Amino acid sequence: MSDEPPFWERKSLGEMSITEWESLCDGCGRCCTVTIEDEDEPDVIHETSLCCQLFDPQQRRCTRYDQRTEIVPECVALTPRNVRHLGFMPDTCAYRLLSEGKPLASWHPLISGDPKSVERAGIAVPKTLTSETLVREHDLWRHVTGSRPRR
Repeated sequence: MSDEPPFWERKSLGEMSITEWESLCDGCGRCCTVTIEDEDEPDVIHETSLCCQLFDPQQRRCTRYDQRTEIVPECVALTPRNVRHLGFMPDTCAYRLLSEGKPLASWHPLISGDPKSVERAGIAVPKTLTSETLVREHDLWRHVTGSRPRR
């Protein structure tokens, strides 16, 4: 067993390999839910019970991950440079935490060794999310489940 700290403690986000970077995703699905930004409340993000058209809520994964930004132009690909500036990213997100110099949560699969720990911790999105394609834009507000500060 090595005494060397794990990669996320010894490397910056920009120094990580693609495999290391991708392993930071805890699979919660929170960044794939539809959020609403109200111009009257620029510091607030309204969360909904809707998900991206490419998101499979049962698996909590993108069905077309490699093509997601081409199919859904609004999809934002996370990078070491932009992660701190994306206000829709949840406070629990490993990318956000590490970019802010904070440790991963105890329930994160890289810490717990169990991908189901995210669900048990109550961090994962419900498996009952509705695809955004089934709701008209003017009805989005009917699906708001809560609000949080924009970071």
